[in-house]
Amino acid sequence: MTPAFLRTAVVIGCGVTGTSVALALTGAGVDVVLADRDARAVARAQERGAGTPWTPTRPPADVVVVATPPSAVVDVLHDAQARGLGHVCTDTAGTKDIVAAEAELRGCDLKGYVPGHPLPARGATGPSASRFTGRPWILCPYDTTPRWALAAVAELVALCGAVRRDMTPQEHDRAMAAVSHVPYVVAAVVAGGLLDLDPDLLPLAGDELATAVRAVADVPGAGGDLLAHNAGPVADRLDGAAAALAAAARMLHRGEDTVPVELALLLELGERGRAALETAGEHRTAEDARRRDRG
Repeated sequence: MTPAFLRTAVVIGCGVTGTSVALALTGAGVDVVLADRDARAVARAQERGAGTPWTPTRPPADVVVVATPPSAVVDVLHDAQARGLGHVCTDTAGTKDIVAAEAELRGCDLKGYVPGHPLPARGATGPSASRFTGRPWILCPYDTTPRWALAAVAELVALCGAVRRDMTPQEHDRAMAAVSHVPYVVAAVVAGGLLDLDPDLLPLAGDELATAVRAVADVPGAGGDLLAHNAGPVADRLDGAAAALAAAARMLHRGEDTVPVELALLLELGERGRAALETAGEHRTAEDARRRDRG
């Protein structure tokens, strides 16, 4: 896909997400420059072919991508806009409500900022140009976002091979709490509970347990920052999960004849949720196939 509007980009933050975005844009013909407070991160991204290091002589880019943890987004965004690094800015943080609100309070130029969040393929590890291919990329424009700014970021999404989906910041955070953040916390609790087992017993675990706790590795070192920026929706979901687990524990403690039936009802809800998730995955796979057929 040949870029129409987006010909130059600055990617700030050369971790897995930032480098993957840079690789995708470079592969699509965009002139990408890289920035990170860690010069080694820039060097690693450059070695992968993600772009070249940013220099003060560079003219303003069409788009600036802030690929940092949520707590750093607004500071980096404000600095990028103050230095005139680009005409339009977006970010990749996994939470949106607090980030979007803080950007407004900080006095960032909201007409030149479109909050965003790419969702990589499940199990994707390491930087890759195909990390976002066919995956949702959520945009949370402000009510006052001009069309030209949204169009520039929408083109970035398309060049990365992702599928744009617009949501409000609140809708985004509630959705992420349900499908990502709470499963991450639950996985951490389950995995942490394995530490009081005799290590010789761990080989007894099957693939089911490995799959259940795999989410712990998805955001190494950044989980606390992510959860703190989505505290309300995550806490609400955890309250519901904790109540359901406490109810199951009470059933088991009672040890009555009705316990198998009551637990079966609880497990049936779980099966229905699993089936709904599987159906959604099948629909997405079919849509991906149709998209490939259309070229």
